[in-house]
Amino acid sequence: MAINTGLSGNEIFCLAKKGFEPGEMVIGNSVWSVGFLGGIGSALKTIGGGEVTQITEIIHEGRKAAIDRMEAWTGLHGAVGITGVTSELIIHSGNIEFLSVGSAVHKPGVNAPSLDFTCSADGQELYCQLDAGFKPLGFAFGNVAYSIGLGGGIMGGLRSLVKGEVKEFSDIFYHTRHLALERIQKEAKAKGANCVVGIKTSIMKFGGMQEMVMVGTASHHPAYDASHSNIPATSDMTCEETWNMVHLGYMPMQLVLGVSVYSIGFGGGMSAFFKSFVKGEIPELTHLIYDARENALSKLMEHAVEVQADDVVGIKTYVYSLGSGVIEFLAIGTAVKKMPGAKTESDNLPPQAVMTDKDTFINKADLQSGGNLNEGAKAGR
Repeated sequence: MAINTGLSGNEIFCLAKKGFEPGEMVIGNSVWSVGFLGGIGSALKTIGGGEVTQITEIIHEGRKAAIDRMEAWTGLHGAVGITGVTSELIIHSGNIEFLSVGSAVHKPGVNAPSLDFTCSADGQELYCQLDAGFKPLGFAFGNVAYSIGLGGGIMGGLRSLVKGEVKEFSDIFYHTRHLALERIQKEAKAKGANCVVGIKTSIMKFGGMQEMVMVGTASHHPAYDASHSNIPATSDMTCEETWNMVHLGYMPMQLVLGVSVYSIGFGGGMSAFFKSFVKGEIPELTHLIYDARENALSKLMEHAVEVQADDVVGIKTYVYSLGSGVIEFLAIGTAVKKMPGAKTESDNLPPQAVMTDKDTFINKADLQSGGNLNEGAKAGR
């Protein structure tokens, strides 16, 4: 019987190398209302700043409902797993649709009574994980909805009159980002995993707040000691990067991050304003951004020392303007450590595992209604 799969030719090739066959595309969704009580509670919490627990819980339950329905899809027909799982959030006139999409995979001659695994990795990424010794167990995510809050805003506003770190903002941003990480570790532990690999982090605005969500694949690797069964290792390296590091004998230990929020200060802002009329460097902004970067990287390294890492790799840095001369600097990377049991099955990755699939449908029309027709295809991937 013909199948309808979201897997590309490169993915199918890679999965075949590991003994898998493509199966049907599977979908799960759930539409939720925030509700009057949730709206009132979140509004009150927004004033105080920090996590908006009511919204975090609604989003978590909605995402979970969509994933559960995807896993119960009638088109699985004895599949052993689902790969390329996504967890999307779409706003519909005040309601929220949670959408999960993936593609089933089969083992020739095996009619599995239940799924052995689900994973966020696509077919190419799954090849890299398997070849590096990771056994996928389940799709995992951790989320947090948060607000700086009126209280934090007032304190931060007062602090923004003075040059330097706005600690009230730094604390909120640092704490909430770690909540998402702690929750994906907790979910992985519940699945019997000792690591979460291929973590992707997204931040989106939501009703005057922000939601941060981390998604990845809860897995098990024999190179880790028993301590990681209690606190799973985490990594935001791509699966190709992970394969390369394991090939060199290194295992990911922890996704590490540093956050610093700085203000140029009222005096510095005025000085920079007048100097902007003259060609040349603006020292106030140069030093401010340099200090913010150094502070964030220092916090990242402190986290790496805590997990006794050898190195931190793949560090990415981001700068966001929060307005009124206040900026956030975020540094994120993966702490790694050399381990005796770290090795790959193959000496080299096949080209198909690192090829980037190209778009073959391009819509350049200026659509006035109906949204972007490409969005559905992207959600399916």
